[in-house]
Amino acid sequence: MSKVYVFDHPLIQHKTGMMRKVETNVKDFRELVKEVAMLMTYEATRDLPLVDVDITTPICGTTVKMLHGEDIAIVPVLRAGLGMVDGMLQMVPNAKVGHIGVYRDPVTHKPIDYYCKLPCDIDKRQVFVVDPMLATGGSAAAAIDFIKERGGKKIIYMCIIAAPEGIEVLQNAHPDVDIFIAAKDRELNEHAYIVPGLGDAGDRLFGTK
Repeated sequence: MSKVYVFDHPLIQHKTGMMRKVETNVKDFRELVKEVAMLMTYEATRDLPLVDVDITTPICGTTVKMLHGEDIAIVPVLRAGLGMVDGMLQMVPNAKVGHIGVYRDPVTHKPIDYYCKLPCDIDKRQVFVVDPMLATGGSAAAAIDFIKERGGKKIIYMCIIAAPEGIEVLQNAHPDVDIFIAAKDRELNEHAYIVPGLGDAGDRLFGTK
């Protein structure tokens, strides 16, 4: 079974708490999502492989540790996942970015795909699938299905707030995909919204209803 990492870093917890507040406006919400994504990326990339590289400093030659090829892909689940991309790119600016469009049927709550565009070398990259919310888990599992169908092998799922139901669904569907989250909430309500959650992340990012 995949591992679930819940970040306890004070800055991540503080900024996540600010995001939850109903009075947080669109501008501040966007900035908070970006900042939390950046901080989470710092932690989630801790095990990326390093290699020895010979360089010359202004003083002398030396050997340093550097990322092995920086072969990373960030794949946001549209549309809310877009809010996490800029913060992650600040940490790994050479990463390639794909996009997956999945929406949840309002009646059945089942995922429906409408778009998928990935880097052509997705099979060689460490893939970070990102979405602020992991609710039912259906969209996350479907997005990872699409990536695997196109050759993706090394996949991490990263979100800000997750419900226990979504974590269970994703682990059962993809036991090889580790999950990184900022907060694990209590439950889903009858409308499949996370409780206490923060509402609809996409609406709050883009000022829509």
